[in-house]
Amino acid sequence: MDSNGISLIVMTIVVIFLVSWIVAGWLEARRREAFRTLAGELGLTYSPDRDRSLAERYSFLNLLDQGENRYAQHIFTGMYDGLPVTAFEYHYETSSRSSKGGRTVHHHYLSVFLTAVPGPVPEMTIRPEGFFSKIAQAFGYDDIDFESAEFSREYCVRSRDKRFAYDVCHPAAIEFLLRCSGVDIEIEGYEMAFIKEYGLQRLEVAGNLALLTRFRHLWPAHLNEIRA
Repeated sequence: MDSNGISLIVMTIVVIFLVSWIVAGWLEARRREAFRTLAGELGLTYSPDRDRSLAERYSFLNLLDQGENRYAQHIFTGMYDGLPVTAFEYHYETSSRSSKGGRTVHHHYLSVFLTAVPGPVPEMTIRPEGFFSKIAQAFGYDDIDFESAEFSREYCVRSRDKRFAYDVCHPAAIEFLLRCSGVDIEIEGYEMAFIKEYGLQRLEVAGNLALLTRFRHLWPAHLNEIRA
């Protein structure tokens, strides 16, 4: 290939890169504006900026304690349905190597919705029953069984404090969770988190905050007492 052909290829690559960069920037600007408008509609504050301290603050949550280059972005804060809430998009990276030694970085995004609970409370997870949870049970990592066989089939609930788990998952709460799909909740310390394994979606923010706060309002009265 002559020099003119090589120059044309290089120029084509540069143009494609520039166009992709401009389009990505335009889409991100539109996304920020859409989130800012949504925050106003919900009565929340919004910041699009990356925040590594927030990612560190919630790193005790299992799904947020993985990978590298962790940060939160597109952060909503304020009061919703009478409760303090925080919602954000969470980013972390993992990497893999090819057979030839090349390193590929993989970017992962989660949607995180949090509200406060009177604590400290023991760690508890409520996750959809799946293939890996069944494997874990085979190796002795049993989940907690409930009187509702349907709930026990649909969800894997784990906590060292079974009494706390039964208090949280009382009949009305179980009925509520069975009406929902893909619920992944983690409770620990002074926080309750609802996490989706994909990036923050504008059309889902209000619905996920409503799910979180409605479930929180279902806590029995004695769990709402402040612990020493």
